Formats: sequence, structure tokens, C-alpha cells
Amino acid sequence: MLDAVVVGAGPNGLTAAVELARRGFSVAVFEARDTVGGGARTEELTLPGFHHDPCSAAHPLGINSPAFRALPLERYGLEWLHAELPMAHPFTDGTAAVLSRSVGETAASLGPRDAGTYRRLVEPFLHQWDTLIRDFMSLPLTALPRDPVTLARFGLVGLPPSTWLMRRFRDERAKALFAGLVAHVMAPLGGLATGAIGLVFALAAHARGWPVARGGSQSISDALTAYLKDLGGTVHTDYEVKRLDDLPPARAYVFDTSPTALARIAGFGRSYEGYRYGPGVFKIDYALDGPVPWTAQEARRTTTVQIGADSAEIGTALRAASREGRAPDRPFMITVQPSVVDPTRAPAGKQVFWAYGHVPSGWTGDLTEAMERQLERFAPGFSDRVLARATAGPPELAARNANYVGGDIGTGAFTGLQTLLRPRLSLSPYDTPHPAVFICSSATPPGPGVHGMSGHNAAKAVWRRLRQT
Repeated sequence: MLDAVVVGAGPNGLTAAVELARRGFSVAVFEARDTVGGGARTEELTLPGFHHDPCSAAHPLGINSPAFRALPLERYGLEWLHAELPMAHPFTDGTAAVLSRSVGETAASLGPRDAGTYRRLVEPFLHQWDTLIRDFMSLPLTALPRDPVTLARFGLVGLPPSTWLMRRFRDERAKALFAGLVAHVMAPLGGLATGAIGLVFALAAHARGWPVARGGSQSISDALTAYLKDLGGTVHTDYEVKRLDDLPPARAYVFDTSPTALARIAGFGRSYEGYRYGPGVFKIDYALDGPVPWTAQEARRTTTVQIGADSAEIGTALRAASREGRAPDRPFMITVQPSVVDPTRAPAGKQVFWAYGHVPSGWTGDLTEAMERQLERFAPGFSDRVLARATAGPPELAARNANYVGGDIGTGAFTGLQTLLRPRLSLSPYDTPHPAVFICSSATPPGPGVHGMSGHNAAKAVWRRLRQT
């Protein structure tokens, strides 16, 4: 009998398996697809030689993850690549606000009226960043806070809606930049704790940057897998689990799946029927005949570019997708251009480019035209650089990754109490109705992103249970 079986070889499932194997438990991982990776994969989606990331591409939370930083992933091929700037947010006048490693450079890009406000907002937390991110990403009760005072101060600032926090800024440059940071988790700007989301992304960029992984996001998953195998764990791909009886006997079962899939496989009935999924995304991967012709020079010096003319336009796009059930006319977009720092991703002189916009859950339309109109506003002539494109709306994304219900790449809506208490109201979110079954996906705290902390936290709950039994 195995000590633990993990279902799903995404970053959280692999991290949970590694944490258990490091502590001497016997572990096997079962993955439905023919390769590991989940939301951290790399594939040739357009033309030969162009290596695209079907989901996550830039990793501010990955490089800052307490779980990843404790593992020797660099020994197994993971290399973080940094652009000159972590992130840029261009405007239609050809200028841009930026997230720089330097707080001063970032503040200066926001204009003189908001520079001081930005400094006062982030600098008190940046000095305690390593402790703060560990406490923030370990909540709820998986570990006692190391610095409860700083965590409490962060909560006072971040728990209110981001719209409250943005009132501190006087000009649109700072408001648009911050609204774009919040929109990375597809949450309406007025939602609970959305201020904390924006702050975490900003602080992560200042602390360690906003890198891509050399060769693509697959290298993160491959490094975790290689380390797991060295620890004695096994990984079985192309193995779809439809019920618990499909798995070998084990003392614990850990699911890196959506709550919906877990309930179906484990026979939990209506245990998670109140869990809500968020809006979907429409994603386009491009093969380009050269770099994106951004008007703003700052956007040419980074790998990640946010697209939204102002905070009102961003808020309108989020409301359309999450509340009004329609695709936005001017979608807010997150784009990544890995070839700026990683020439291995495309043939010489060419580039790969990644972009997505928000759409309603399960939406079956085509957002390509609207997204490319947006890109042309900030990069005139972009369409002339396109050699090939691969599009994926909510149905296609859900078919590629069963965790993305309705195209929700966050595996759960960030609205109401579910922002803090997911996947159900419980002080032990990784536990399930069965004492030997656990959940470790992005549906559990701290939520979406390639950081492995949901798997790390769930592994703590598992090994405590295994020691008790």
C-alpha cells in the first residue's frame, strides 16, 4: 500500500507529491494527459519551432513562492529569465507606466502627483516581503504567522475592494496600472480583498521580478517531476481517473482537480455544489515575424504587458465578462512576449507572443478581432507581424485542462467570501468529507498561479493525518 496517491500532475499536485516524498512517504502521481504540467506546459501550437505556453507564461508568484524556493529546482533545469523591466502598462499616447524592480523607477512612471503615494503604499511591506508572502500564502491555519503584525497591517490595506485603495491615487496612470494587476485573477475591481491581489503582484515584481522560465513553463513541471523521481516517487501519465477504484490502495489520496471533478470521482454528491466558477478567457498564441511594434518603448523592454487604456475601460471589461454575460468590446488583456529574453522559444528573428482577454464562463464566440483591435491601438502594425495564430476559447481550454471549468483558468471565482474561504467554508480547506481524501488544486488557498503553495499547504494536512494514523 502506498502512503499517498496524487491525482493530477499540475504544479500543485507535483509540489504536494514532492513535499510528501521529501518526508519519506511513498508517493505515486496519476495524470490524465500524456505529459505532466497542468497549467505549466509548453507546446508547438502554431508553427514548427515556435514553443508556446498554453496557459501560464510569466511567473511573479513562481519565483517568489516559498515552496519553490525551498526546493532545488535549478539543479533539475529550471532557470528564471528576467527582462529589463518586469512589466509595462502602455497608454494610447505612447507612454507607459511600469513595474520595475526599483520602487523609485515605478513611482516616477506614475507621475509626480502619485509617486509619493505609491512609495508609501509598498515600501513598508517590501522590507518584510519574505515573511509576509510566506504568511499570506500559508493562510488559513496551515501555519502560525511569523509576523502577525505586518500581516494584520497588510490585511487592513488589502482586504477592502481595490477601488477603495485606488482612491489614494490622483491620476489615471497609477489607477490603470493597479486595476490591471487586480485583473490578473479575473476579479471585479470592487470585490473583497482585491486590493491585496494588486499589492501582492506589485510587491512580487519589486522583490524578485516577473520572469519567464527558459524554454517555457514546461521546465517548471519537468523540474518538479525529475526531483520527485529522484526522491523515489513515480509518475503515471495517460491515466484518466474516473473513480477512486481506478487508483491503487493508499493511505491518502490528494486531488489536484476542480471541486466538481473531485466530487464526481470520490462520490461526494452535493458537497461542493455551492462552489462557483469565474469568467473564462479567450486566449491567442501567436507566431510573429519579429517583435511586437509597441509605441511605448517601455513595452519593448519587458516580457509582460497589460493592455487597458484606463481603469474605467478595465473595469468595464471585467464587469462585462463576470456580471453581464457578454464579451467586452474593448477587452482587458494580459500579454507575454517570452522571446524578448529567451531566443530558444522561436526560430532566429521570430517571436512567440501570448495574449488573453476575459469572456463569460463557457462563452463560445470568437474574440480574435476585438483583441487584435486592442493590440493595434498600442502596437500599430501588429497584424502585419502575424505568421500564424492558435486560438482557444473556454470550451477548448476546458477540453485541454479539466480544471478550467467554463474556461476559468483560476479554478474558481474570486467573489464574496469565496475569495478568502475556498473551496468551502472550513478552517481546513484541504480536507474533504472523506478523512483519507484531500484537495490541493488552485480551488484551495492561496488560489491560482504557478507557485505550488496550494500543494505545499495540502501536503502539510496530509502528513499530519498520516502520522496520526
